[in-house]
Amino acid sequence: MTDTINNLETAAHPENLRRVAIDPVSRVEGHGKVTLLLDENDRIHQVRLHIVEFRGFEKFVQGRPYWEAPVMVQRLCGICPVSHHLAASKAMDMIVGATLTPTAEKVRRLMHYGQIFQSHALHFFHLSSPDLLFGFDSDVAKRNIVGVAATYPEIAKQGVLLRKYGQEVIRVTAGKRIHGTGSIPGGVNKNVSIAERDYLLKDIAQMIEWSRDSVAMVRQLFEQNLDFYDSFGRFKAHTLNLVRADGALDLYHGGLRARDMDGNTLFDHYDYSHYWDAIFEDVKPWSYMKFPFLRSLGPETGWYRVGPLSRVTQCDFIPTPLANQARKAFMAFNGGSAAGATLGFHWARMIEMLHAAEMMQDLLHDPDLQGEDLVSTGQRQERGVGVIEAPRGTLIHHYKVDEHDQIVRCNLIVSTTHNNQSMNEAIRQVARQYLDGKKLTEGLLNHIEVAIRAFDPCLSCATHALGKMPLEVELLDVSGERVDVLSRSSDGVFCSPN
Repeated sequence: MTDTINNLETAAHPENLRRVAIDPVSRVEGHGKVTLLLDENDRIHQVRLHIVEFRGFEKFVQGRPYWEAPVMVQRLCGICPVSHHLAASKAMDMIVGATLTPTAEKVRRLMHYGQIFQSHALHFFHLSSPDLLFGFDSDVAKRNIVGVAATYPEIAKQGVLLRKYGQEVIRVTAGKRIHGTGSIPGGVNKNVSIAERDYLLKDIAQMIEWSRDSVAMVRQLFEQNLDFYDSFGRFKAHTLNLVRADGALDLYHGGLRARDMDGNTLFDHYDYSHYWDAIFEDVKPWSYMKFPFLRSLGPETGWYRVGPLSRVTQCDFIPTPLANQARKAFMAFNGGSAAGATLGFHWARMIEMLHAAEMMQDLLHDPDLQGEDLVSTGQRQERGVGVIEAPRGTLIHHYKVDEHDQIVRCNLIVSTTHNNQSMNEAIRQVARQYLDGKKLTEGLLNHIEVAIRAFDPCLSCATHALGKMPLEVELLDVSGERVDVLSRSSDGVFCSPN
């Protein structure tokens, strides 16, 4: 984190600068835009990622009975509904005073790893692989999942089938692939039958093999483009994630671990039920998304990074053998440089996908999945906090319930919100590295978008815009006259009148 980068947040005299806008950002979930302000010498003075939609879900759930929350909050997202389903369920476990039975916890874990597995496959193969396989400034007509299917049919096929398998795990454990009802306050409403177990076991070995291939593919991409991949959008950041009691990677439960940008531990195994003593949320007038920071460091320097890159690098080990071996190779690669690279998110994401496959295999062999003791209760509480590692990073659900069993307060800090400032830092680095300011090109726009996609953001965690989206970028001189314009239609065609 440098003063130079920080100064790009707000220009001293924006009225004298020309504005470039990428509106909206494509191949991500949700709607956002990027604006850049440049002077007449093409120096960049301001770069911002704006989230232009209002999320009001914290208000929508108020007045609803608490047992509706695990199902209702899934409507936040069609890509990662299981994450919200389980985070809300964990919060409601506190409300009802429950300690989960072994069957309930393991069914939930299986559901969660199915979600991690399918989401990572979707992001890497459908949204990011076109950039990585063809190049960031390659022919836009080819740089999409259809182009991947035509040029790399086996890779595209694996991506589809990997995601399909994860969706089937969700269907078995939650009742349906999207917006299921399997997790309830205090437990689950069904176990996994022998027939369902055998159905999922049939393909798990293939899923593990393909996941290993995916890890190897990302490593090969790094090896072929080492300097570029190492430096692209690189910046230093603090980190935050859950870890198990022994320091292992645990995507379902654990304590919070925060480390500064030099690797020093700020806090470890922190009880997330009092997360507000460690994390606070700042607001800025140019975005509807908040800017969380670590209280001990303050809003200016306390921002941090979450997600696969933080989790894989900051845990002590991964508790499955193949993924742990892959983690060691990742951490050692090129003297550890990939562990701090923005594009290292993709490598870490595939390691987590492999870990999820191994965990699903282990769970499917556990007889507790067929147990009949599904729900437990205890002493009723008025407040509940649920934290889980969603595909995109740490997800916090916090509820307060009154004596009538109605939700009276809700606070959600979603994964992409944690990464808000980090994404802004990444695009500022990329803008400095690759924006020449003289002629607008589609490749220029895409370099900035690639940096955002590395975080796999759900920009509103409520709406989704996958694939081609219309946008128009104008370059104005200091007098406000239009110098250049580049447009992209809804069918993905770029054109310029000049």
